[in-house]
Amino acid sequence: MAGLTKGAPTPEDITVHGQSKVLEVTFSDGASFRIPFELMRVYSPSAEVQGHGPGQETLQTGMREVTLVGLEPVGNYGVQPTFSDGHSTGIFTWDYLYFLGSQEPKLWADYEARLAAAGVDRDAPMPGKAAHGCGSH
Repeated sequence: MAGLTKGAPTPEDITVHGQSKVLEVTFSDGASFRIPFELMRVYSPSAEVQGHGPGQETLQTGMREVTLVGLEPVGNYGVQPTFSDGHSTGIFTWDYLYFLGSQEPKLWADYEARLAAAGVDRDAPMPGKAAHGCGSH
């Protein structure tokens, strides 16, 4: 099954906390994570964010206030969130949500390092969507 490691923990409970802007996920192995919407948005597994190969990632900024406006199940292996900025193409598998939750401190550090390397502020607005022209390879 796509994106599901055999024997991997599966979510037993998923709660969207709009006020605190976190997705709370409790897994079958007892682990529980409160994954910030901003982290989910910055690390969205979509092509729009990840690009089409290593080094093709688009650094996401200005996502501190992003919220979840929808969360659709995808088969029985993941969810597809719709964010308040209109982004809705990322499918978050259970494995990926577990990865985001369990690696959150490292992921924040990586994000901060990428921002610093690019010389941009975390709260800078994203450049216009036309700037990365996904279809023009």
